[in-house]
Amino acid sequence: MDLLTAEFFQRALLGGALIAITAPLMGLFLVLRRLAMIGDTLSHVSIAGVALGFLINVYPVAMGLVFAIIASFAIEALRRTYRTFAELSIAIIMAGGVALASILFTLGKGYNLDVTSYLFGSIYTLNNSDLIVIAIVTVVVLGVIMLLRKELFLLTFDEDAAAVSGLPVKFFNILISILTALVISASIKIVGALLVSALLTIPAACGLALSKSFRQAIAIVVVIGEAAVLAGLWMAGFWNLAPGGTIVLLLIVILLGSLVVRRYKV
Repeated sequence: MDLLTAEFFQRALLGGALIAITAPLMGLFLVLRRLAMIGDTLSHVSIAGVALGFLINVYPVAMGLVFAIIASFAIEALRRTYRTFAELSIAIIMAGGVALASILFTLGKGYNLDVTSYLFGSIYTLNNSDLIVIAIVTVVVLGVIMLLRKELFLLTFDEDAAAVSGLPVKFFNILISILTALVISASIKIVGALLVSALLTIPAACGLALSKSFRQAIAIVVVIGEAAVLAGLWMAGFWNLAPGGTIVLLLIVILLGSLVVRRYKV
């Protein structure tokens, strides 16, 4: 009970609960569009931004967001260039992000410990500024999805049909990339850059295994995301474990359970 009344743990629960809504939602769109690895790419680029933020004494999450948005534009440009090999754009940007981060790590040796916390997550160190950023990202992402849900649905399942129907496909592709960048930048302090893609993809995998419709999948990914984050935080706090790793391992356990349920349902 002492843990639940601790202010740092309450901030962690609030931040985790908000990200557990947006990350699985964006992950579902990415998985259905076969862009699941974009989470890894943008998170690695975000770490380069975080490192630069420490170097120049600017709010690290903000710099990570700027880098992630720039990377999302670059990915979309390369996707159009290599339409037949769309995954190539993800590999190129990831390589560039890792290379830049390594150089910035070398330049900022005194800040490496702080940057490392963003690699593996440091949800217990969330402050009020972090919570405000996470809340703003949550409102923006949910607002856009609710407002443009029909267009995003069509684009997700048939991009060619969306283009034929007059939908500005280029704009929506960039919009999805930017929303993903927002979510990832807000998530890296919670589960860490190395694990953030799990929060995007594993709930989506569970939703696709258990759902019979897209609307049902949306509900399932959010419920699973919330359950894994909140239960993972409690377990990590109770047994003194790494929060990010605990959340991801719990997600994997839930995925295995989902696959078992799906097998016996069929």
